[in-house]
Amino acid sequence: MTETSPPGAITQGLADGVPNRGITLAVGEPRTVDGVELLPVAFVSYGFGALDQSARFGSGGGGGGVAIPLGVYAVTEGTLEFRPNTIAVLSMLIPIIGTLGLSVSMIIKALKRPR
Repeated sequence: MTETSPPGAITQGLADGVPNRGITLAVGEPRTVDGVELLPVAFVSYGFGALDQSARFGSGGGGGGVAIPLGVYAVTEGTLEFRPNTIAVLSMLIPIIGTLGLSVSMIIKALKRPR
């Protein structure tokens, strides 16, 4: 005989296991490189899900996350400046360029249709 957990137990267990981190995940520890103090900044997102009320599908849970390094704040000679991670910034343009290309192709197709 197998013992079943009460409804919501897996979901509550996942929620209890994840501390409230908020924006602190997006800012790293300060480091000094060649006399310049650097503070790394990243976009961080994560999520969890669980299903424990279905006799047909069973129960289970999972999670995932992503961290994209956006750049660093640099303090040199008393001035603060943001130095972006150019690879991350350029990779964020890929969806925009793809959407623009799709839009242009749809406009061209619409203009070619006989009226």
